[in-house]
Amino acid sequence: MPSLKEVRSRIVSVNSTQQITKAMKMVAAAKLRRAQDNILQMRPYAKKLNEMLATVSSGAETAAESPFKKARIVERVLVVVVTSDRGLCGAFNTNVIKAATSLIQEKYASQAAKGNVEILSFGKKGSEAFGRRGYKVNNDYTDVFSRLSFGVVKEAAEGIMADFENGRYDAVEFVFNEFKNVATQIIRTEQLLPIVADAEALKKMPKSAVNYIFEPSEAEIVNDLIPKTLKIQLYRAVLESNASEHGARMTAMDKATENAGDLLKELRLIYNRTRQAAITKEILEIVGGAEALSQN
Repeated sequence: MPSLKEVRSRIVSVNSTQQITKAMKMVAAAKLRRAQDNILQMRPYAKKLNEMLATVSSGAETAAESPFKKARIVERVLVVVVTSDRGLCGAFNTNVIKAATSLIQEKYASQAAKGNVEILSFGKKGSEAFGRRGYKVNNDYTDVFSRLSFGVVKEAAEGIMADFENGRYDAVEFVFNEFKNVATQIIRTEQLLPIVADAEALKKMPKSAVNYIFEPSEAEIVNDLIPKTLKIQLYRAVLESNASEHGARMTAMDKATENAGDLLKELRLIYNRTRQAAITKEILEIVGGAEALSQN
């Protein structure tokens, strides 16, 4: 049985940890509110832009001439992984890293064997994880969440598009957490480049959505829409991941606070039992001593 001093020390330590986790939960909740507002405002715009691009590009003969729609033999691959800068957010980072690893092993195993798979990590956790696994890692945007803005993500997207257009990469995929609610994040794996027409999405769109009057021309509009859509698509993924991170951290810290409370109850029970046993032992020793003196 542990001593009273050891139990008291553990109670103080757990109580201090509980206060920290409670504070982290409150901070995550405040950040989540802002991040959730940002992604809810972005989703309708991103969705409509994707629908518009899918509609006009399906009817534009010159859309196929866009360098971002040209499919070629895949030799070099870039996987954009959106993680967080810090831990203490449950399985948030682990799930993204596992999904990206599975994507590489299942879809790009031959390219990975040749060392032709590169990782672009938004967030330090992804960079550290894939660096340990021996992948080529681009660390230019690992601190994106400390300066999160459309300008930063736009700069990254423009670099990715330029590298694809120049032939540095033949395919670009990105993996991120989509925000559903505070307790749930959905892993999404999407192909960024080359652009693939979504036939199912086109079938579901109402007929009125395909009637456009083009000015100056259909081809010019499509070629202007494609880069803009790619930037918005990547920015949406980063905003989704940002909201998901705060939701995951809030949930993890809430659970940690509850666990600390349960542990405190158990430690206090142990403390009281230990203290009672010590008092009982002292009483028995006094009674035994008194009995020995009376016999003498």
